[in-house]
Amino acid sequence: MPKAPALLTRRNPDRRGWLRGAPPPVWVRVLPVALMVLVCVVTLASPNPLDIGFLLGAIPPLAVLSYGPLATAVLGVAVVVMLNVPAFQLNHPGNADLETVVFVAVLSVFLSFVRSRRDAQLDLERTVAEAAQRAVVPPLPDRVGPVRCVGMYRAAQRGTLVGGDFFDVRHSPHGVRAVMGDVQGHGLAAVSTVAALLGAFREAVLDRTDLAAVAAALDRRLGVDVEEGRHPELFATAVLLEFSGDAQSVRVVSCGHPPPVLLRDGKATEVEVVPWTPLGLGLADGAPRPDGNTVLLRPGDALFLSSDGVTEARDSRGAFYPLLDRLPRLADPDPDVLARRVLTDLLAHCGTVRDDVTMLVLTPSAPADGGS
Repeated sequence: MPKAPALLTRRNPDRRGWLRGAPPPVWVRVLPVALMVLVCVVTLASPNPLDIGFLLGAIPPLAVLSYGPLATAVLGVAVVVMLNVPAFQLNHPGNADLETVVFVAVLSVFLSFVRSRRDAQLDLERTVAEAAQRAVVPPLPDRVGPVRCVGMYRAAQRGTLVGGDFFDVRHSPHGVRAVMGDVQGHGLAAVSTVAALLGAFREAVLDRTDLAAVAAALDRRLGVDVEEGRHPELFATAVLLEFSGDAQSVRVVSCGHPPPVLLRDGKATEVEVVPWTPLGLGLADGAPRPDGNTVLLRPGDALFLSSDGVTEARDSRGAFYPLLDRLPRLADPDPDVLARRVLTDLLAHCGTVRDDVTMLVLTPSAPADGGS
């Protein structure tokens, strides 16, 4: 995905800050050395001895924030040397002062060693966690058959890549099929349910000849989990799509989820669908009729799907994000640009993300336009 705009980068809740495991900023790394240089310059420039040696005692603890044990030890030794070099005229510290500085320097080296080991362990655990989460919801390809697709996800829970929302686009013998859903709950607690639903979807798109049967398979998957007591009172909303082989029509099944928005000729309108019940309520017998909710598509059309983290986002006055009003102004032939514009505009509207924000943009195009 291309680099996000500045506003998105500043307000992105997934972006790790310095105090949440990211590398320290440049000014933190420069601070110990800058303080040492400042003391040197001031003392050498002053004609009279200055009692500022105590400032050097802060250098080893500051080094702990960004340097390893070796660099921290080097800075500690440099501090001790400076305190004893007559040219710096640091008021000849007594033995008690030197012993204190030495003790602080040694303690700082130990703390730096502990921090370095813990940082390495945290990096390893973060790498494993990210790999596991991306295995659950892998990045979408740029194109699946005749459909260009872009998915964007921002979890409400800090530090996670996967939460209660999910989407996927798969090629099947019956056309390109896509799903977007929202599981009850947030964050890591919902990941197992998301994994189960996506697994059921990927299996069903290959075996089920009808899109309603795919929805019924997802409903059954959640129903089994509820019956076995793994997730009592669990449900999920979802919307499923099935594109024809030439991408000139799409069938939509909505299971309690907001319908897709059709962008056409500078206008944004919700696709009319007959809603089905949410998944997991054991009502598979009430699935939509196989021949309903089909939309004819034209060149240049785009389908925009989102979670309630988009449609129910509020500003400081409690006003909902006006998705249908904003989409025409944010539209772009490139689905990736459209998704990033909507996310940037959404963050400008609400200021921060309080719910999982998920978007899926699907742009049908004929094989002659580059489809496979």
